[in-house]
Amino acid sequence: MTGRRDFLSLGLGLAVRRTLRIATFAVDVTPPLGTALCYGLVPDAASIGDRLWTRGLVLLPSGDSPVVLCAVDWLGIGNGSRDRWHTALAKAAGTTPDRVSVHTVHQHDAPGDDLTAHALLPNGLSLYDEAFAAATVQRVAAAVKRAKPVAISHVGIASAKVDSIASNRRILGPDGKVAFGRMTACRNSPHCAAPEGVIDPLLRSLSFYNGERRVATLSYYATHPMSYYGKSVVSADFIGMARDKQTDTFQIHFTGAAGNIGAGRYNDGAVENRAVLAGRLADGMARSKASEERVAYDGLHWAVSPVSMPLREGPGFTEADITKVEKDPKLARNNARYLAFYRLTKAGRKINLSALTIGGARVIHMPGELFVEYQLHAGTAMAAYGDYGPMYIGTAESYEQGGYETTLVSRVGPRAEEIIKEGIRPLQV
Repeated sequence: MTGRRDFLSLGLGLAVRRTLRIATFAVDVTPPLGTALCYGLVPDAASIGDRLWTRGLVLLPSGDSPVVLCAVDWLGIGNGSRDRWHTALAKAAGTTPDRVSVHTVHQHDAPGDDLTAHALLPNGLSLYDEAFAAATVQRVAAAVKRAKPVAISHVGIASAKVDSIASNRRILGPDGKVAFGRMTACRNSPHCAAPEGVIDPLLRSLSFYNGERRVATLSYYATHPMSYYGKSVVSADFIGMARDKQTDTFQIHFTGAAGNIGAGRYNDGAVENRAVLAGRLADGMARSKASEERVAYDGLHWAVSPVSMPLREGPGFTEADITKVEKDPKLARNNARYLAFYRLTKAGRKINLSALTIGGARVIHMPGELFVEYQLHAGTAMAAYGDYGPMYIGTAESYEQGGYETTLVSRVGPRAEEIIKEGIRPLQV
């Protein structure tokens, strides 16, 4: 969170009172049985454990265009699908696509959405149910259009330390290289109990009030949102459970920069641990709201910073390498996504970083599976998993350290750190 900023505009020597309305929306986005989950990297959906949701709000500031913030209980939305969501929601809200920010919560027992990659797959293969995904965008857009605005008088800003969830996945050896990946669940290794490592322990929240009534709350926390997965059971996992416990408000939860963060130190993958982790996160959400500093609404600021992501270089990362491997059916799904991002980036497509500043709070919206170091650098609330095209985005140092996150699953190179930090700079003004 940042210091207070005064957004009162002066006209003809008189202060113009700023007003704000918000409209919330929620849509069930649970896929049909048989749908590919996790872009086909885990077994298809055979049953529904709990429902998946899109939750969001439209900010309607006086004298300015609407802003749409949206969190989806899916693995990722990338490339052409990211543009499809932004365009549809912008039209529904009466704004422009650069004032829309759609993020996935990144559960793995959930579908993904990548229209560009889907078109590159060989016949007979699919990343997800495209008809369902396309229809879902329209259902969410319809919900945005019919959402009913409520006047906002105050905003509440807060944070709370969350205990015993997040731990760094990358355990370094004496040589400075990754010796072990702790991941979502960890068992049968002495590395499981290693120290938490570099994390951001804070859950941050931003609430909107109509008088004494809390209308909606945005919350942000950096960890991979799974306790276990790959059992063919669709689930919003412990993140969804924690969010649904917040009955005092309309809670919208965003996953922060969690590319190298998981629950591995505190989770061995046992089924009962899902509820335990959910309880800890729900407690953090509740404590954050309980500690809110409420301030009168005095305006908001929306800023956008487009960046050109640096493509990964070297063997395995050229278009020839990708298309050659793409012919192997076992790797076709992954490589369609790699090729989609490669071609769009080569064609000059940029990715927008954006920031909302309101009531003294700042939230930065980012693409991909960012390492937590980017969130710590920004020193504020962060929603990652925006455009999922780049996939993992490590620090420059991490590419020398090795580890899963810097293999083929990272489509950007070490220069990403410099470019992203430079892109964040104008958002912090």
